[in-house]
Amino acid sequence: MQETAQSRMTSGELLRQPGQRHGMESVLEAIQCRERFLVTAHARPDGDAIGSMLACAIILGQMGKEVDLVSSDRVPLIYRTLPCASQIRRVARVEGDYDAVILLECDGVERSRLAGLEGRFLINIDHHISGVAFADINWIDDQACAVAEMIHRLATAAGVWITPEMATCLYTAVLTDTGSFCYDGADEHTFNLAAELVRRGAKPAEIARDVYFSCPTSKMLLLGAALGNLRRDGRLAWMWVTHEDMLRTSAAEEDCEGLVNYAIGISGVEAAVFLRELSDHRVRLSLRSKGGLNVARIAESFGGGGHHHASGCTLEGPMSSAIDCILSTFRRHLQQGIHEVA
Repeated sequence: MQETAQSRMTSGELLRQPGQRHGMESVLEAIQCRERFLVTAHARPDGDAIGSMLACAIILGQMGKEVDLVSSDRVPLIYRTLPCASQIRRVARVEGDYDAVILLECDGVERSRLAGLEGRFLINIDHHISGVAFADINWIDDQACAVAEMIHRLATAAGVWITPEMATCLYTAVLTDTGSFCYDGADEHTFNLAAELVRRGAKPAEIARDVYFSCPTSKMLLLGAALGNLRRDGRLAWMWVTHEDMLRTSAAEEDCEGLVNYAIGISGVEAAVFLRELSDHRVRLSLRSKGGLNVARIAESFGGGGHHHASGCTLEGPMSSAIDCILSTFRRHLQQGIHEVA
């Protein structure tokens, strides 16, 4: 497995990190010479963020380090069965003395939505194509299938034991961030990693049940509202929910995760978007593509980012204006034949 990890250290891992110290070796050196760490990830954490945070904490613990886990948002229900998930504290501001803060999947401190990070020593670990070298140490590899792959690589380099608990967290992260191994980035290396994590104690069937068959009723009600607004125009599909829909169904923000997949799952549809109206009438978008369209480029043009096949951004409302804006952008890109490979 070590050879596989080394083979994923591509030129793209370094070219996105001008100026500051970079790479896994720099991250490991920084960890080895420090004692107290804070680990966090982006706001509205997904499976890769939660699973990788927990695995990172286990690594630091085995190395004899002190570690705290925090998030600006709560751990989504479907990830609360992960080992040590209860140790992630929900906070708005970081307090206390830390030798370093490790941020996962963030393109800036603002992405964490945490106050109190100013002036601290920051370590940035990211795999998004829109990754930014904003920290004191930056390790960005847009060829990694998930940030969990990078955390696994870090564990191997540090010589720590991949425990069943760590394997469970990392497998969950890889499973969810590859769209259940459906995205183009899922390749031989991805399945080798998954197999290694199973050998180390991850139980695929149990993890799948927790992730895909443990949805709250509120998410199903919200899905019904979204499907009632489903529209299609040729290769495009879109659906939306209003803030009133969120209140009526008692849905939480996390209940919106994955709903866009019902639109992209339509035969003949190449790109899809799910729109959610926020309480301040702005509109949050989840963009998906089956591979032809690079939705990360589109999201970046609106101040967002993400992956070639899955990205997000926020637009000003009202909903009708946001729909018109994103659909016109999608149509323009499709007509221009922008089908670059990330």
